[in-house]
Amino acid sequence: MSSISIIAVPTDLREPHLPLLLEADPNEALVREYLNNGDLFLIKREQRIIGVSLFTFPKPRTVELKNIAIKSTIRNQGYGKSVIQQATDFYKQKGYREMIVGTANSSIDNIAFYQKLGFRLVDIEPDFFTHYPTPLSEHGIPTRDRLLFVKKL
Repeated sequence: MSSISIIAVPTDLREPHLPLLLEADPNEALVREYLNNGDLFLIKREQRIIGVSLFTFPKPRTVELKNIAIKSTIRNQGYGKSVIQQATDFYKQKGYREMIVGTANSSIDNIAFYQKLGFRLVDIEPDFFTHYPTPLSEHGIPTRDRLLFVKKL
């Protein structure tokens, strides 16, 4: 894996990155609600955009990984892990105490990914995804509940 750089995106330049954000969360209305909140970062490799990540701040000293998407053709190569490790260091230096992330009950790969990075399951939001415009499923599992994970920084 070649190294990556992470570049902050000003609020007025975020719209073009919506399609990539929708790969991680297909609810466009919901993504638009948080698109201009928090910190959006481009993930670049060799000057090419390979992904995006968006972090919000739901309460003092807590940062939430709201969305992370790596282009489908290069997933599972360690880029997401690198982004989260860099973000952990970045937000820890800024005084944040914990990072939270939510994922679907059916997102088996995400559940394993976050736990490997030190996140722990702390809560379940029943029926979170049942309000999405189109019913979702992964691995033959209906997507219904949001699992909340936390990592101390």
